[in-house]
Amino acid sequence: MYFKVFKMRGPQQKKDDQELLQDYLDTGNLETLGSLYQRYMHLVYGVCLKYFHNREEGKDAVNKIFELLITEIPKFEIQNFRSWLYVVTKNHCLMELRKHKSEKSRMEKYSEHFLMESTDLMHPIDEAPDKSIEAALKKCMERLKQEQRECIQLFYYEELCYQQIAENLQLPQKRVKSYIQNGKRNLKICLEHYRKENEV
Repeated sequence: MYFKVFKMRGPQQKKDDQELLQDYLDTGNLETLGSLYQRYMHLVYGVCLKYFHNREEGKDAVNKIFELLITEIPKFEIQNFRSWLYVVTKNHCLMELRKHKSEKSRMEKYSEHFLMESTDLMHPIDEAPDKSIEAALKKCMERLKQEQRECIQLFYYEELCYQQIAENLQLPQKRVKSYIQNGKRNLKICLEHYRKENEV
């Protein structure tokens, strides 16, 4: 695993979970927390693997959860570290899965919007696979000017309003609206070029 292995020293090995937990709360020593966490890393990894069904994502989650403990432990009165850690791990996995599902949903909605505007591309006669269409949209986005690309991503992908985009990018709202309109037009032209190239 990517997680750093903390070597338990003699006194640490003899201490139970609550003693190590209290030591960490008293000192903030990450090696102490690492020694405690290492006792249950295999359990954390097992839970993550169960939810993600992917070894690399499971390994990444083990690292993220350790970082999460640094901020979360002081907030709770933990009576049983193992049980508490299981709940933290489970909640982290569920939140990550919901986050990925939400991002995927937004991206599909985002892709569909531009493709629907190009009626020729969406005509039943066109049988381009969804993945190739998404790839084309990604390439077309990369060809946009930076301001247009940023505004479109924030408007359709992040679902921000004109005012929020203007505040984030420190631009006048009228200019934001102009960047989005011009960017949409350029995307449509680019997607139509893509369609024609595929017809050749």
